[in-house]
Amino acid sequence: MTIAEPRQGEILWSPPADARERFEIGRYLDWLGRERGLELDGYDQLWRWSVSDLEGFWSSLWEYFEIRAHAPYERVLGAREMPGAEWFPGARLNFAEHLLGREEDAAAVAVVAHSQSRETRELTFGELRDQVARARAGLQRLGVGPGDRVVAYLPNIPETLVAFAAAASLGAIWATCPPEFGVQSVLHRLGQLEPKVLLATAGYRWGDSHVDRREQVAAIRKGLPSLESVVHVPYPGGEADELPAALSWDELLGGAGLLEFDPVPFAHPLYVLFSSGTTGLPKAIVHGHGGILLEHLKNHALSWDLRPGDRLQWFTTTAWMMWNALVSTLLVRASIVMIDGNPAYPDLSYQWRLAEETRPTMLGVSPAFLMACRKEGLEPGRRFDLSSIRSIGAAGSPLPVEGFEWLYEQFDPSVFVNLGSGGTDVCTGIVQGYPLLPVYAGEMSGRCLAVDAQAFDLDGKPVVGELGELVITQPMPSMPVGLWNDRDGSLARAAYFDTFPGVWRHGDWIMFTERGSSVITGRSDATLNRGGVRLGTSEFYVVVEELEEVVDSLVVHLDETDELLLFVVLREGVELDDDLRARIAGALRTALSPRHAPDTIVAVPAIPRTLTGKKLELPVKRILSGADPRDVASSDALLDPESIDAFASYTRAREQESA
Repeated sequence: MTIAEPRQGEILWSPPADARERFEIGRYLDWLGRERGLELDGYDQLWRWSVSDLEGFWSSLWEYFEIRAHAPYERVLGAREMPGAEWFPGARLNFAEHLLGREEDAAAVAVVAHSQSRETRELTFGELRDQVARARAGLQRLGVGPGDRVVAYLPNIPETLVAFAAAASLGAIWATCPPEFGVQSVLHRLGQLEPKVLLATAGYRWGDSHVDRREQVAAIRKGLPSLESVVHVPYPGGEADELPAALSWDELLGGAGLLEFDPVPFAHPLYVLFSSGTTGLPKAIVHGHGGILLEHLKNHALSWDLRPGDRLQWFTTTAWMMWNALVSTLLVRASIVMIDGNPAYPDLSYQWRLAEETRPTMLGVSPAFLMACRKEGLEPGRRFDLSSIRSIGAAGSPLPVEGFEWLYEQFDPSVFVNLGSGGTDVCTGIVQGYPLLPVYAGEMSGRCLAVDAQAFDLDGKPVVGELGELVITQPMPSMPVGLWNDRDGSLARAAYFDTFPGVWRHGDWIMFTERGSSVITGRSDATLNRGGVRLGTSEFYVVVEELEEVVDSLVVHLDETDELLLFVVLREGVELDDDLRARIAGALRTALSPRHAPDTIVAVPAIPRTLTGKKLELPVKRILSGADPRDVASSDALLDPESIDAFASYTRAREQESA
């Protein structure tokens, strides 16, 4: 007997009968009934209330999570138009005060730091609080105060977390780049901020190799003339682990200090995140103390269902907003696993082995990682003891039906799979799962609370059951307080409000179903318009990359010729012959439609990706249309700077053939 494969939208997990007692969101619903007299029956009613009464919803979270404010807010929402919404005017608080737990949490584990160069170490909330107090005193000795910029060139290690929390406690503004970034990538980001203090390491470890970064750090210091101090964070494994004329980490933490928190306005800048920066300078996206505090409490407690005593493991570098989301787990007094090193070393099983060791209650992974494990035939659920895991989070790209199916083959049916999508710009999810909603194969289960997300057609009208632009029609507290040096707001308006005035355009191509779930098919600026029908790129990749011979792929559509081109990276030893071309095209016709069959299939050594792993579809399209590669993709913004060369060479060959 064969078991039928699940179809898109098929329910793979349903909320248990005791969901309101078991999950934090259920306890929040009960609290609303007791404290606010709101009797809401399930997630749909809760979401509708959250977007119809923004003031009521966000003020309820303020009370529910017991926000410690040094001055009360005058009202929840002052100006509410976008851009320019004003949240909780009058309130004064500090993000770090909520991040570091309370006195009663002192003995509880806060951090499990796993590194490929150090022994695994744990930090309790008490030890973390002591180190932050010492780092705070050290930064004060360096003259750091509210509004100063403290930046880091560091991996995902406890020192990075300590320095961030210490800077936030002072009202300083934080930003970071991982040490694998090149000099220009760092300067294009951190140079915009004119930082006062830089924390850096002389090298880092990637798998079994130590990478010396002393030369890069010297160039970064030279390129940041505003720097007054450099702090060296030691990293074992290098031949010479030192930076000249730098204060050591031990010296920074050398003096005892009081753990205090400077109260700042709700919208005071907390940290700056950066866009990919494939052309020109990356956008410097400024997030505020209060907005990130409330948004991450909402997300981590009510969607991710994290509580005191829980643990989150989610691989991330310090370049990705997931690092900020990871450390925010401490807000709900749960612990985190910080992973430093190559996530696929010595093989794809590494993250699963680590989960067996660290015992997370929630495991976060990328859909690309899950699909790679599936393709390699891994069976982590049978090979490792992963019984601690209650839920699995996935974000960063779409997860197809086959990925959901594989997860439920590996894990107990009670495990909650939470697929979401959001972004650096709002530093949270926009659509994702909640444990009061079913898990639908190949779909994100719902809109996030208080996120009025819609799909708009080209005329700016909401559509259901068809693809459209992902928009947000009402303000969120974690929308940026601004872009750096955007004094008149023109950069923000151009970035988010150029298409639909007063409505946030996120840049994704999405379809909402009648039941409120959704599917994202790619970036809207990379969506293919073939014969008047718009096609999402992600559905191509699901089919093509399922083929054994294909490692990676990228598809573009040339509007001027209506030509669909598919570029593939093949497994070592595989050649792109006519038979393989026919198999690829046939797979796309069968799984999708004849419109999806490419006119041309080309083998390339690598697919261009940003430093955070996103495919560069639009820059490749511009190169194929005749643009100079130097104008469409900065080499410092690419994971592999040489990956763009094959597309430039292919374009030149096409031009010569047509001449």
